[in-house]
Amino acid sequence: MVLSFKRQRSKFGKFLDKNSIQQQEISKISGVSRSVVSRLSIEKDYNPTVRNANKIIKSLRKEGYNVDLDDFWT
Repeated sequence: MVLSFKRQRSKFGKFLDKNSIQQQEISKISGVSRSVVSRLSIEKDYNPTVRNANKIIKSLRKEGYNVDLDDFWT
């Protein structure tokens, strides 16, 4: 019997996975701490501060991704 452990992922975490973006990478280019990026990737109900959300969205756009705050957080 093979056990499969699927990680719980938020919309943001699923986006990172789909685009092969590592948490460490987004942390580095956005200036948002790795622990916050990790929490945002896992917890569906965790919303970042406006400042951190804007940093992440701005850095993703700079990398060529067409994303908005509403894509990940409400």
